[in-house]
Amino acid sequence: MTSALFAQPNQLPVADKALAREIFQQLIETNTTDSVGSTTVAADAMKKRLLDAGFAESDVVVMGPNDRKGNMVARYRGRAGSTLKPVLIIGHIDVVEAKRSDWTTDPFQFVEKDGYFYGRGTQDMKDSDAAVVESFIRMRREGFVPDRDIIVALTADEEGGKSNGVDWLLKNHRDLIDGGFALNPDAGGPELEKGRAVSMDIEATEKLYADYRVTATNPGGHSSLPRPDNAIYHVADALGRLEKTTFPLETNEVTRVYFASSAKTKDGQLAEDLKAVSGPVPDAAAAQRLSKDPIYNSLLHTTCVATMMSAGHAPNALPGSAVANVNCRIFPGHSQEEIRQELIRIFADPTLKVQYVTDGGEVFEKGSDRKSMAPPPLDPVVLRPLDAIVKSMWPGIPVIAEMETGASDSVYTMNAGIPSYGFSGMGVDRDDVRAHGRDERIRVVDFYNGVEFEYLYLKALTSQ
Repeated sequence: MTSALFAQPNQLPVADKALAREIFQQLIETNTTDSVGSTTVAADAMKKRLLDAGFAESDVVVMGPNDRKGNMVARYRGRAGSTLKPVLIIGHIDVVEAKRSDWTTDPFQFVEKDGYFYGRGTQDMKDSDAAVVESFIRMRREGFVPDRDIIVALTADEEGGKSNGVDWLLKNHRDLIDGGFALNPDAGGPELEKGRAVSMDIEATEKLYADYRVTATNPGGHSSLPRPDNAIYHVADALGRLEKTTFPLETNEVTRVYFASSAKTKDGQLAEDLKAVSGPVPDAAAAQRLSKDPIYNSLLHTTCVATMMSAGHAPNALPGSAVANVNCRIFPGHSQEEIRQELIRIFADPTLKVQYVTDGGEVFEKGSDRKSMAPPPLDPVVLRPLDAIVKSMWPGIPVIAEMETGASDSVYTMNAGIPSYGFSGMGVDRDDVRAHGRDERIRVVDFYNGVEFEYLYLKALTSQ
């Protein structure tokens, strides 16, 4: 098994470490949830930092469809007369909702304890947003001139809402963010096991996101006269069937390479099982063992899970309706409508209504026929400097193409014809993934290494 500690000591200068922490804290303590937050406040704050660092007013703008959904676009000017298309970096600054009662700390306070930074967005993905802004400031201070322009877009509503920033910018201001390729730090990165890096993963494709509303209706009535067709029971029974259902085993060219490469970093039965699912026909027994791990399970199957439920109107009345949200992450090659039909089959209850819900909350009787994005070509312009920096910071670990089990804004850039690659330097232990969960955190040393990685990679990428 090959593994490596992060390069020690960390090479991030003291002043840049302090600045990165300050930016990170400012972003974490700015509430950017869809319900009550504002990405505009965060975008304006990052704009001010870049203007204070000497960027021209014309090169840093904040814009969006309304006053709460602002996106910051900043352009780092490259060598005069360069014919190379810009590098585009996309990073969302919105975060998912977080309840104070669920956390041991305030999710919107930046807390450092026990070697970790805590707060909503520490993993997803204000850590990388802070790293990009700090790197822009550091490179500007040093007088670095890249061989092409570098554009960063810090955007709204990746996690939900009606105003996705990347989509809005592409439709309304394509000239501001038009790049030769896009880098998306919202995916990939160092895979850690107990703090040790075992691989650098680069997103080559991703699953397709979909929400479905499952509804049962009933005449209701007095709770002293229960009926056998209770709406809550109908939805609960359907969700129980879903809980016991595993979607078909699948692999593709990206996951097969990932499993084969990962097998070389593991030992024993795990290594054997990973190798056994890396061929054209994956071994079912090996896949079943691997599927006990949530990450491997998601790499081998479409997954659908109940995430929200509401029902009834009074404690002493029969429910007139019950509604559940089922969230699916769909394996490439399948559409949202195909999975809606599969849910209908699994629920096996014609009294239930199963509708597709868009990211903006619109409800439709059918889902889209769109399927997940095809992998972009692995561009050596992107990979050569990545290989070099990985060898410098994490000697001996492989760079592995992977399928993102979630979904990201790369779907918009890819559909717009901009090849997109997902990776960052922010390492997270594979058994400590807390994005969207309670007590979200990142190890302090991993954050600072991620900041240094961003700086080194951007310089290497634009000095070829």
